[in-house]
Amino acid sequence: MDNKQIKEVVKTTYARIASQEVTLNKSSCQCCADTKKEELLQMTDSYQDLDGYLPEADLGLGCGLPTEYAAIQPGDSVLDLGSGAGNDVFIAAKLAGPSGWVTGIDMTPEMILRAEKNVKKYAFENVIFKLADIENLPVADDTIDVVISNCVINLTADKKKAFKEIYRVLKKGAHFCISDIVSRGQLPETLKKSAELYTGCLAGALDEEELRTMLLELGFEKITIHKEIQSAVDEELLRRYLDDTELEAFRTSRAGFYGLTFSAYK
Repeated sequence: MDNKQIKEVVKTTYARIASQEVTLNKSSCQCCADTKKEELLQMTDSYQDLDGYLPEADLGLGCGLPTEYAAIQPGDSVLDLGSGAGNDVFIAAKLAGPSGWVTGIDMTPEMILRAEKNVKKYAFENVIFKLADIENLPVADDTIDVVISNCVINLTADKKKAFKEIYRVLKKGAHFCISDIVSRGQLPETLKKSAELYTGCLAGALDEEELRTMLLELGFEKITIHKEIQSAVDEELLRRYLDDTELEAFRTSRAGFYGLTFSAYK
């Protein structure tokens, strides 16, 4: 897929998710309602004990808890990339308090509508959602204290541009805290190119070392991994994309997918 095709596949998939019941989203993977999510991605964390958690905003699409390590302070200006129905935004809003402000960015109109319904229902006054592409943020330079994102940047077509935008909008000395999928080792090309696995967050995963190099080249520093969860991808699912030879090579290479929650400073 080229960049335009990737974007359309992701947008179509997440528009459908936004229209589904929360219970269906949590029982299925992001890419197809008839595949159990745990077969594709076994790295979700529970939000239920976090202050500000709203069950109707949790579509079960994350791969970590970025707000847990984001060090959001009262009065902070926070930006959530790929905000969905607002799950991380509402928790960040609780942390930032009435003197702070949280902006959620999502490229799917259906997600924005769902998030705005939650804003009205719970009368949030320090939250706004904007329809936009995270590769072209409608945010002024040097204005954000903390950027957060949860299992979204791996879905972008141009990840370097997305991180460049994060760097642009952060204040000097400010930071991001992101939960996302990375890969380690050599992945078979069929896994990298599958649209189904892309929308399920695996095929679009960046190599961890490439990610670190990219962040340093863009000017980020103090890169810290706060939490790591290894994904156990179901063998039956892998056999849909790999023949016996490819599957054996994949096993012996010890390649795999990991959910990382990590931060870095401008």
